Amino acid sequence: MATTKTGGAKTAAKTSSISIKSKTGKMEDSEFHEFFVDELKDIYWAEKHLVKALPKMKKAATSPELAAAFEKHTEETNTHIATLEQVFSLLEEKVQGKKCDAMEGLLKEADSIIEDTDSGTMIRDAGLILAAQKVEHYEIATYGTLVVFAQNMGHTDVAELLQFTLDNEKATDVALTEIAVSSINEQAAAE
Repeated sequence: MATTKTGGAKTAAKTSSISIKSKTGKMEDSEFHEFFVDELKDIYWAEKHLVKALPKMKKAATSPELAAAFEKHTEETNTHIATLEQVFSLLEEKVQGKKCDAMEGLLKEADSIIEDTDSGTMIRDAGLILAAQKVEHYEIATYGTLVVFAQNMGHTDVAELLQFTLDNEKATDVALTEIAVSSINEQAAAE
């Protein structure tokens, strides 16, 4: 019976150590942590390339309201980049990107919309909103998952930063929908 108590104490100590490890976010050696960091690199690359594409989308927009939305999102994307750099710092990881094939494809699609539509039309604006919302939905899916990953690893401060970006991405998606519904889609249908 004494052996059981000792074994139980060892198990309890081991379990306690695991929960403390999780609460302090010390999972740097785990495969899950490595996967998390790899995905942070992916979205970092995506944000860095999006911030270069948004001014082109702004320039292609016909509606002043849509152009202003792209300008605002460019500023917000710069904030997202700075936030990711802060996340890397908190995790004591090197700030670097890893090519994001999904974002590359989404941005190529935005370029195609610009090339395949006439300048000065609401059809182009409707297409630009479509392209931008595809990007937003990709970002929402990515940040939403990264928040949960961070929470599961006990990276509370990282999760909070990523949640702020997630909330911003959701707000941008809603704003784009409002622009589309308020006038652009109806005008595009009439062209």
